[in-house]
Amino acid sequence: MSRTKEELEGVTLLGNQHTRYSYDYEPDLLERFPNKHPYRDYMVTLNCPEFTTLCPKTGQPDFGKLVIRYIPDGYLVESKSLKLYLFSFRNHGDFHEDCCNIILNDLVKLMDPKFAEVRGIFRPRGGISIWPTAVYGRPGTKYEEMAEQRLFAETEDRSF
Repeated sequence: MSRTKEELEGVTLLGNQHTRYSYDYEPDLLERFPNKHPYRDYMVTLNCPEFTTLCPKTGQPDFGKLVIRYIPDGYLVESKSLKLYLFSFRNHGDFHEDCCNIILNDLVKLMDPKFAEVRGIFRPRGGISIWPTAVYGRPGTKYEEMAEQRLFAETEDRSF
C-alpha cells in the first residue's frame, strides 16, 4: 500500500539533495504525513541519542538523549524533518526542562496526536544529570489519564 502524491505533498525535506541545516531553533522545519491507520492505537518511538543544546546562562554545550513516543491520530512526524528540527537546537540556549516542553508543544501542534511524551536523558554537568519528562494526553479522553500515569512511570532505559 504505497502513498499517493497528495499524501506526501507536505513532505519536502526527505529525498532533497540540498539539505539546509538551521543553526537556531526553527519549528517550521517539522513536517507531517497522513496516518494510514488512524483507527488503531499504536505507539511510535523515536530514539534521538545525539541531542545537543546550549546552556542559556553559560553558553556551554549540553548533550543528551531524547526519547519521543506518541500515539498518532491523523498524522505522523516525518523523521528527516524531526532530525533537522532537533539539530536546530544546537545553538539554542534553553534549560533541559524547557527543551523537552518546547519539543512536545511543537509536536502536538504539528500532529495533534492522541498521546505524546518527550523524555530527556542529559549527560551530567557539575555532577548532576537532569532527566525531564513532558507528557500530553488529548483532553477529555483516556489518553489524558494515560499521560498522567506515564509522567510518573520510570520505565525507560536511561543509559547511553
